[in-house]
Amino acid sequence: MLLRTILICIMGFSFGLLVSAGVFTVLFVVGLVPRFAGKTNTARYELLYEECIIFGSTAACIISVFPIQGSLGLFKINLTFLGWLILLVFGVFSGIFVGCLAIALAEVLDGIPIFARRIKLKMGLEIAILAVAIGKVTGSLIYFILGFFE
Repeated sequence: MLLRTILICIMGFSFGLLVSAGVFTVLFVVGLVPRFAGKTNTARYELLYEECIIFGSTAACIISVFPIQGSLGLFKINLTFLGWLILLVFGVFSGIFVGCLAIALAEVLDGIPIFARRIKLKMGLEIAILAVAIGKVTGSLIYFILGFFE
């Protein structure tokens, strides 16, 4: 039983590292942080932006693994006016970030045909994209049907 628990802990930690590496890779390959820094003329703070993204992702993972019990659904906390204000600001910035990430990912999709030409991929690109889509759908169905979100 102890060996099984240790194995599950190692697997969970490894999978978490893989997922976080994928998220950070997408953010940095897309060039989201340098683009924001360039548009706002704050390139000197680019490392701070990257550290904030890493801290925010880590904090969100910890909160999702160890949920706070208490009246906002999963987060059942009695909020004061200051709490609601912080929640509002967080929501606005999260929305801005997700919107910018969606736009950046849409730009990356424009690069897929260029990538396929550079690696001289003549056939099979449709199959590769279809396989990724089927994998995402299958994973989502398993996640929601088995109730892993609860």
